[in-house]
Amino acid sequence: MLARVTSCALAGLEGELVQVEVDIHSGLPHTTVVGLPDASVRESKDRLYAGLRNAGFIYPLARITVNLAPADVRKAGPLYDLPIALGILIASGQLDADLSKTIAIGEVALDGALRHTSGVLPVAVAARAHGFERLVLPAVDIAEAASVPDLEIVGGNNLAELIGFLTGKSIPPPLPASVFEAFGSNGASTQGDEDGSPNPEIDLAHVRGQAHARRALEIAAAGGHNLLLTGPPGAGKTMLARCLPSILPPLTLDESLEVTAVRSIVGALQAGTSLISRRPFRSPHHTISNAGLIGGGSWPRPGEVSLAHHGVLFLDELPEFDGAVLEGLRQPLEDRIVTISRAAGTATFPASFTLVAARNPCPCGHYGDKARSCTCSIASVMRYERKVSGPLLDRIDMHLAVPRVDTRALLEGADGESSRSVRERVVAARARQQYRLAGRYEDAASAPGGIGLRLDPHRNRVPKSNAAMRPDDLRTDCRLDGEGERLLRAATRQLGLSARAYHRVLKLSRTIADLEAAENIDSKHLAEALQYRPRDS
Repeated sequence: MLARVTSCALAGLEGELVQVEVDIHSGLPHTTVVGLPDASVRESKDRLYAGLRNAGFIYPLARITVNLAPADVRKAGPLYDLPIALGILIASGQLDADLSKTIAIGEVALDGALRHTSGVLPVAVAARAHGFERLVLPAVDIAEAASVPDLEIVGGNNLAELIGFLTGKSIPPPLPASVFEAFGSNGASTQGDEDGSPNPEIDLAHVRGQAHARRALEIAAAGGHNLLLTGPPGAGKTMLARCLPSILPPLTLDESLEVTAVRSIVGALQAGTSLISRRPFRSPHHTISNAGLIGGGSWPRPGEVSLAHHGVLFLDELPEFDGAVLEGLRQPLEDRIVTISRAAGTATFPASFTLVAARNPCPCGHYGDKARSCTCSIASVMRYERKVSGPLLDRIDMHLAVPRVDTRALLEGADGESSRSVRERVVAARARQQYRLAGRYEDAASAPGGIGLRLDPHRNRVPKSNAAMRPDDLRTDCRLDGEGERLLRAATRQLGLSARAYHRVLKLSRTIADLEAAENIDSKHLAEALQYRPRDS
């Protein structure tokens, strides 16, 4: 007898339907799984032999052939355990249920329990997009799947309980409260810590004696600009970087869906989690590989740049990273997506993040430090600086020197402005940017259902902040008066600005103007933006 159950394979953030065909016929007891399965899928027959028997069902002593179609799509992970089990039960006459409008995923334990499965949210999105009405999965993943509206979710703790739900012998418990209650009418997250922060990191009020650095963080947050902090050890570079999430705007519903989906496919989402409401902050060690930072593997998986999507990627001790790994950042910083091609297939992941990097000015860390003298030779200082290439530095909007904090400022200085107050100005500036860009890119950014459930990585190319503006946007939104044009022309000549740096100065000026609610860019906005361009040492 032949049975068919629909499941789903993941290629990047996209779900591709997989037809699980189970055929049981007479012959020596043997189970074969075909259709380009990996080792974890081939092992499912051994897990199901014990899982079905321990759940009170009969594993047929016959020749069983399981085909995963289409056969040219690689199948990976234990999520096919449940659809194969349902197919065996239907083909052997132990289950009578209509699963024609149902997608099933889930790992089956040896005792018949259903375990947490990665990639639930992208699968749920694919199910709804392809017109399916029901998703069957482990009970621990109900909250994640419930993020997708207009889709019936059926989850069980074990096979026996789930079969009872499918046959109508028992009624599944009600779904948890809608995750959309965590988002306000404007689509922004309303969850946060006690002071209302959506990112309870170090509060900016704890930073003393670094007024210029606080200002730079506010500008970076307001426009989504990349930032490089250079200073001696102990100057507070890491603390400043960890303050940045606390002043970023709350995640919108669209952004939360994308952030959750990326974490889901790598298995970094805890069981029972619905939607992530806080912006990511990723701080990989400098020994990370290219595949770990950018993404890769025999079957493409996202790296840290995608896990930092809609958040902050902090690279401490920037020159200590492998040069080839750093060069891999150049394309994501420009395109805000990562496309990874392997023999097994090609996957595209979103990578719209704010880069914050920190470094010492020299190998010993005290070049230019007034408190301690530098022991490095000029040649070693130059070699240290050359560890980070010019093209990568050119893609960083703001270069900031962070000197040692004076002891008196640490002991006697008053607390600065809180993250909550700064975040209000940042949110207002972002709102001005989105108002300007919304009408221009509204059609390209929209998705079926009104909540962006396609999870299309290419949607991240649509500008949502000044840092992501395109050349056409610059001509429209970054016009300069005569004085500003003369100032920028002189700065381009004296600083040797490239075309990319020229555009980044304009974007930075637009953000500074937005923080002041200015309609046009004045020469003072441009002058402040030029202060953040690097000078020759």
